[in-house]
Amino acid sequence: MDDRLCCGLIAALHRSKESNLSDPTHSQSEEQGPLSLWDAISLVIGIVIGSTIYKTPGTISSNVSDPWMMLGLWALCGALSFVGALCYAELATTYSRSGGEYNYLTRAFGPWAGFLFGWSQLAIIQTGSIGALSYVFAEYAAEVFQAPKSSVVWFALGAVVGLTLLNMLGVHAGRHTQKLLVLAKLLGLLLLIVAGLTSRAEVSLVATTPISGPGWPLAMILVLYAYGGWNDAAFVTAEVRNRSRNIPLALLSGLGLISVVYLLVNLAYLRALGFEGLRQSQRPAADALSAVLGEHAGRAMSLLVMVSALGGLNGLILAVSRVHAAVGADHALFAYLGRWSARTKTPVWSLLAQGLITVVMILAVGTRDGRGLIDGWLQQVGLKPIPWDQYFGGFDTLFAASAPIFWLFFLSTGVAYFVLRVIDRNRQRPFKAPWFPLCPLLFCGMSAFGLYSAVNYAAPLLPLIAIPFLAGLPLYWISRLLGKPTAEPIA
Repeated sequence: MDDRLCCGLIAALHRSKESNLSDPTHSQSEEQGPLSLWDAISLVIGIVIGSTIYKTPGTISSNVSDPWMMLGLWALCGALSFVGALCYAELATTYSRSGGEYNYLTRAFGPWAGFLFGWSQLAIIQTGSIGALSYVFAEYAAEVFQAPKSSVVWFALGAVVGLTLLNMLGVHAGRHTQKLLVLAKLLGLLLLIVAGLTSRAEVSLVATTPISGPGWPLAMILVLYAYGGWNDAAFVTAEVRNRSRNIPLALLSGLGLISVVYLLVNLAYLRALGFEGLRQSQRPAADALSAVLGEHAGRAMSLLVMVSALGGLNGLILAVSRVHAAVGADHALFAYLGRWSARTKTPVWSLLAQGLITVVMILAVGTRDGRGLIDGWLQQVGLKPIPWDQYFGGFDTLFAASAPIFWLFFLSTGVAYFVLRVIDRNRQRPFKAPWFPLCPLLFCGMSAFGLYSAVNYAAPLLPLIAIPFLAGLPLYWISRLLGKPTAEPIA
């Protein structure tokens, strides 16, 4: 990202402490805005391409019958993501206040819906995503340093704590770190694609074992998870110049290129490892490079993936803390989350709360004592203990735990799209999603499928998910009794 792109993104993130929900939409014209078309394309690519492409292909291939079905799912999910991004682009350019879904749900259904979303982001969704991504870093870090398996949880904790503290130092520290980490991400992808596609290894693309998981529905939600982030990218498109033209171009070009990259990476895995080899791999990027160029190349690839995961983790910690701050600016119970440091210009309490909850999650699912405490509590209230072996490590567990609520709010945002089209029918919309109502209906259908599949996969974890989620309702009423917040900067 160049400096104008970074400044535009930071400006969008900072808007949460400078505006109220009642403020009118920003009045900048079509020709104004800090982001060009190329900035917007870079932003879409930078946000969406994360580290799950280095982690999930093994699990995805284990849940489909052949490589062609696997590649077809990657292409299909790219198209579905584009449809959803068009809907979010309309919402983002119509309601450009920071907060994304929090803003849309509040306007469509009332403050309780926005509060429940913001609370779920802090208690389940984004903290779970940060924890899951930290495990991608940790597993590859353990490979690089040849550390025992028990060290994975400590690598994950170190990444979350270290990057949280770094972002508390200020926006500039986090921003410059992010640019370096994005370069490492692109280098790793290029190396993987070239090495894999030029491999002369004799491998088979025929499945010799049956499907070992729940099947293609799980594979599909994992692929959609890899495409995740376009909703955040669409939110920032309110900063794009000539947005009625450039937003669809940026989304089409960005997601199109991402789909091509993802397909090439999966082809590289298949060319280097074969279909059964990919099924058995927990670290396919490192295993593919080891198979093609030797063990040292595999370890170098692990290092690049490790750094790439740090980039995704840093960006997530930076951006998501601003959503919590937007909730704190509107709701008294979490007013402390909306307080920004006058010295570092960061939402320090939001970062601290986010980091603390993520640390608790990592310890709970990543240590024997943590899992034992959870099982003991479940048995005390008459529920069955969790079959931890069903989820392969911290990444899978935190992904499964956060996915149902994530898809629930995606579906709710799709419904909010229709509601806002009715109650705000006279509002100016710089960009409108084409093919109405087909686009939002497809998006709602995709979200409903994702919710259904995620609930089935996470069924043993549902008690752990339901309790913090439902706690948001009484917390909202307590917050209402406290009145309006005063989120003043702190020293």
